[in-house]
Amino acid sequence: MKDHAATQGACPFRGTRVGGALGSEPQLDHWWPNRLKVELLHQDPPFANPMKDEDYASRFLELDLDAIKADIKDFLTTSVEWWPSDYHNYGPQMVRMAWHSAGTYRIADGRGGAAQAMQRFAPINSWWDNGNTDKSRRLLAPIKLKYGSKISWADLIVLTGNCALEIMNFPTFGFGGGRIDAWEADKATYWGPEGWNGKRPQDTPAGPHEGHPDQMVTRTLRWKGDVKEDYYDLENPLAASNQSLIYVDPEGPNGNGVPMDSARDIRETFARMAMNDEETVALIAGGHAFGKSHGMTSPDEIGPAPEGAPMKAMGMGWQNPKGTGFGQYTMTNGIEGSWTPNPVAWDNDYLTNLFRFEWEQTKSPAGATQWKPVDPNAPKTPDAHVEGQMNTLMMMTSDIALKVDPAYNAICQRFLNDFDYFTEAFSKAWYKLVHRDMGPKVRYLGKEVPAEEFLWQDPIPANDGYSLSDADVATLKDKIHATGLSVQDLVSSAWAAASTYRKSDNRGGANGGRLRLEPQRSWEVNNPGRLGHVLDTLEGVKADFGRVSMADLIVLAGCAGVEKAARDAGVEVTVPFIGGRMDTTQELTDVEQFNWLQPVVDGFRNYINEAVGYNVAPEHIFLDKAHLLSLTAPEWTAITGGLKVLAGNYDGSSAGVFTDRPGVLTNDFFKTLCSMEYSWEPQGDDEMMFDLVTREGGQSRHTATRCDLVFGANAQLRQVAEVYAADDGHARLVKDFVKAWHKVMMLDRFDVPEERAKAVAVC
Repeated sequence: MKDHAATQGACPFRGTRVGGALGSEPQLDHWWPNRLKVELLHQDPPFANPMKDEDYASRFLELDLDAIKADIKDFLTTSVEWWPSDYHNYGPQMVRMAWHSAGTYRIADGRGGAAQAMQRFAPINSWWDNGNTDKSRRLLAPIKLKYGSKISWADLIVLTGNCALEIMNFPTFGFGGGRIDAWEADKATYWGPEGWNGKRPQDTPAGPHEGHPDQMVTRTLRWKGDVKEDYYDLENPLAASNQSLIYVDPEGPNGNGVPMDSARDIRETFARMAMNDEETVALIAGGHAFGKSHGMTSPDEIGPAPEGAPMKAMGMGWQNPKGTGFGQYTMTNGIEGSWTPNPVAWDNDYLTNLFRFEWEQTKSPAGATQWKPVDPNAPKTPDAHVEGQMNTLMMMTSDIALKVDPAYNAICQRFLNDFDYFTEAFSKAWYKLVHRDMGPKVRYLGKEVPAEEFLWQDPIPANDGYSLSDADVATLKDKIHATGLSVQDLVSSAWAAASTYRKSDNRGGANGGRLRLEPQRSWEVNNPGRLGHVLDTLEGVKADFGRVSMADLIVLAGCAGVEKAARDAGVEVTVPFIGGRMDTTQELTDVEQFNWLQPVVDGFRNYINEAVGYNVAPEHIFLDKAHLLSLTAPEWTAITGGLKVLAGNYDGSSAGVFTDRPGVLTNDFFKTLCSMEYSWEPQGDDEMMFDLVTREGGQSRHTATRCDLVFGANAQLRQVAEVYAADDGHARLVKDFVKAWHKVMMLDRFDVPEERAKAVAVC
């Protein structure tokens, strides 16, 4: 028998081995990778934010903008030994940092961009195209620590990019603050297949990929003369031509070194990031007027990215073993050299050199494809670190693309012949690049916000005195009900207006009344025939009453419809309404850009665009839609169940309308959904539509879609659904539905102080 005293304090696991801790694999996602990840609706919660008690807008407005800009500009020309600046100026390096922070934005779903400084977290912080941006942020950290909560990392990164351009004599267009930092990695955004990082298509066969087995790589083969072209046809919503890239491979698609192929990729990817041809050329030509590319070490020698770096690296990755590991030995994208003889000054030398000389392919010290002038007498550029050393100019394949593509060439010629015009074009394109994901101009903070408003900011005329008293609201509700419009008409129209909002880039919503304009008025999901009748009827109410915008009237009509539906179900409720919306015009609406807000799947209204090809199940896209509306799982569940019994389907179908009292706000959807009296029988092998069949007698009672049944099939959503299905769940459902309804109606109300504060907090 062991001595009891000898074992006192001994580890109870003596003789065993600890093989796992919190988060160790395998976890739920490894066992069930295709499950609906409802928990993604609750990312970056307030309790993860150490400054959740701060009102960032107020703190930012306390900031002495002149003082912090002076500090930034002083830092930019003060080199440090552990990461010395190129050409004694950190400006180009910081422009790249800001560019890459903002450049992840994509128009398809509004995700990406600079607004939350996601460059600080994986996977973005460890993309190979973001090589050494970790050094840029670490260099900038002393300024962030000095000003603390008065400026977010997201704002500081963009402001530093502006300051960098300014010290190199470039006139920036303006700066708007108000970006709020995230406090954890984004686990929801789909950035493309893992391993899709510049390999040729034959090396990455089409098919399911690790981590996203329900997503597919789409590969298209096209014939060009006798040459077969292999390239990726970008999935929606992807924008960059390869995963781990900000835009395109600078060596050409899959590193093929073909400028015309590069031009095709540039046009596609920049368009998906909301840039036209002129903006694209301005950004490339303007950005490459500064700094250099780094490729002095073989990529095989470089250490792991930040997320895989050893503890001693303290969060900094890409450790370089060659020489000092920095300075003249720096390795970033593998291409080596600068574009101009003076890389820290704003001039037109980039375009001058590109068109003045013929260029031939060569290799960098790291083995990357790049281009050098054929003329040995072409100007040289000083070495970034070795005093007195002069180097050959460099161009990338993506630079030569601007010369060989006819449309890009024509724009370059205009910029060459009118440097002032080029300067203005780059200034406005840069301003758009770093502000595109912030939403309307009303969200911008600070004294450097320019007076000019652009079409890409979705302008809405200022309120010219329209206001509605409580008496006005009551009168308008009476007039609305007197029209004879149904609850379905009223609710579906208001939902169609407000549910276009997406929190990713703060676009869409009911404010502006764009539901009555193209393209939204004609979207299939909005049932244009029915919507036209509702809008015409409400226009009559407006004409009779005056002093009310259609934007307000559409929302108020929906609120009146919800109140009637609740009253008919035996629950008296007042749906909150805050007026003040204004109507914009067709001229202030970019039809092409707004078409990106059209849903391809909208489970709230049981809509699926059959013309679109899908590699994911509808309920996954439905979750995506709920996320863009910033709904929690209970809010998503309540609003869906309510809209179903209100017969809110886009086409008036009965799918998911589990009630014999359509138009009445009951909890019948949940009672039926959670009942074991029914079985759910697929109508076809694709399991897209289902019949609800009684277990006794086999009678078909209802039809349903996957987006209906997911609230009973998914474990997390079912727990919420059962709350509303309970005998005491009806009143709770009405209360929660009204709260969620009001939230959605107010998502774009940045002009209302309390709503603006909420919006800024979730930027």
